[in-house]
Amino acid sequence: MATLLYNPRPSLRPSRALSVMLADMLRDAQPAAAQPALAFAPAADVLETATGFELHLALPGVKKEAINIEFLDGQLVVSGARPNPVDAAKEAAATATEATAANDSTPAVVSPAAAPAPAFRRTETNYGAFSRSFRLPETVNVKAIGAELTDGILRLTLPFDTDKVTKQHIEIR
Repeated sequence: MATLLYNPRPSLRPSRALSVMLADMLRDAQPAAAQPALAFAPAADVLETATGFELHLALPGVKKEAINIEFLDGQLVVSGARPNPVDAAKEAAATATEATAANDSTPAVVSPAAAPAPAFRRTETNYGAFSRSFRLPETVNVKAIGAELTDGILRLTLPFDTDKVTKQHIEIR
């Protein structure tokens, strides 16, 4: 005579479809947000070369006019903002409507044929204000710091100050 076992947990039944089990395993561990955050901290890489340090900040989609770089009390502060594309589209539509209303003496009417502003369905990119601070060592020549923005990477060169002595061997007489 055969023994039959009852499995009260349907998720552990062997008859469960393989595709359902794979979908559960491959589901996103962190669900994406429907709205972007208001602020973020860009990813940064710090490299040391023979002539100084290099600081690389990932800022795709940010124009150089929107970035502010300052040196205050031994700290290098990089700040700015990445525009949200939904807000930018809404502002562009509003300024276009205002410009049309200023040119015509008739009141501005939004036509129903106008394309609606885009809406976020899933966001994995950060938008909004950003700020990163880096404490610089005494060996960096602050007056020779250079910055370049190419391909969405802000590259800051922080050369060593050759006039400052950081290590010296002293002989005993």
